[in-house]
Amino acid sequence: MSNEITGEVIEIRTYPDPVLKKVSEPVTVFDEGLEKLVKDLFASMHVHDGVGLAAPQIGILKKAAVVEYDGKSYVLINPRVIDQKGLQEGEEGCLSFPGIYAHVTRPEWVRIETQDLKGNTVTFEGEGYTARAFLHEMDHLSGKLFIDYLSTLKRNTIKKKAAKHTGGHF
Repeated sequence: MSNEITGEVIEIRTYPDPVLKKVSEPVTVFDEGLEKLVKDLFASMHVHDGVGLAAPQIGILKKAAVVEYDGKSYVLINPRVIDQKGLQEGEEGCLSFPGIYAHVTRPEWVRIETQDLKGNTVTFEGEGYTARAFLHEMDHLSGKLFIDYLSTLKRNTIKKKAAKHTGGHF
């Protein structure tokens, strides 16, 4: 899919931009506008070498995200977890926290139900890193950030580091 994507590269919002903590609205219109949003998400993700990107990260409060990992591309529209198993701990980063990484515990395996660009319901299963990527992007749609899983001390350290990176501006 990545070779045919011709979306516009949109600036990625970085912490502490308040849009990152807002809950997104469900997608209700499945049209060319949604297709453009998804292409823009893939294009913006690719230019920053990301694995996933959610609409709030480019300032759009819609429940839409993309993930691309291990040669597979996923479009997540109005996604929800329908099953999960096990636990894994691993390092996570986020395009909204450039250069910052932390260990986060998440389910080892998930099954999610989502919609495609036409509004059809589809189910994806992911394990390991794919599960982590699905859940990380889905969190963005609920205004939740990967630092929210960390201890207060670690979270505050990262917030200070991120504020230095952005000069306290967004």
